[in-house]
This record gives sequence, structure tokens and C-alpha cells, in this order.
Amino acid sequence: MPRSVNSVASRARRKKVMKMAKGYFGRRKNVWTVAKNAVEKGLVYSYRDRRTKKRNFRSLWIQRINAGAREHGMSYSVFMGLLKKDGIELNRKVLADLAMNHPEAFKAVVNRVKK
Repeated sequence: MPRSVNSVASRARRKKVMKMAKGYFGRRKNVWTVAKNAVEKGLVYSYRDRRTKKRNFRSLWIQRINAGAREHGMSYSVFMGLLKKDGIELNRKVLADLAMNHPEAFKAVVNRVKK
């Protein structure tokens, strides 16, 4: 009995990977083995960096809140401690946006916390 190879599925699998390798440089875009390795590595990076992105944004928000708080004579840690104590449940993303784009609103929050 002849050997059965599912060439339809194999081709579809390869096509999917080659489509993902579009835009890569050199042989990474058109040689199967090189493209497969490049795509696999790219998927690992994308998985890892989806988590790293969250860390980077949190760090950026903290820097912006710190800068805004220091304009009003307060450090970041003191400001966040007073926020929690006062029961104001604004997250860092919102506070950073207020500090950057709406300084008067941020000043109102700081004044509320100072009392």
C-alpha cells in the first residue's frame, strides 16, 4: 500500500508560516526552514513583550504622577499613601492622564488629599 501524506494540510501549514514571515529581511521571508525559525522566535518575543509592555506603561504612569505630585510639593509615595488613606480609588493610568493633560483636575485631587 502506498504511503499516504496529507500534502494539503502540510502546504496549508507552510503557507500560514510563510504568510507570517512576510516583510522579513533576506532568506527569512522565503526559505521555509529559516522562515519557520524566524516566525517561531518572533512569536516568543511577542508573547514576552505583551507582558513587558504592561510593566513599561506602569513605570511611565508612575513617573508622570511623581512629576505632577512634586509640582505640588509632594513625593509620589506620600501622594499615593494619602490617596489610599482618603479612599480615592483612581488608578495610575487615570492619575497619569490627569497629571499630563488636565493639571487643574490633578491639582484638585492633590488639594483634596492634602486636607
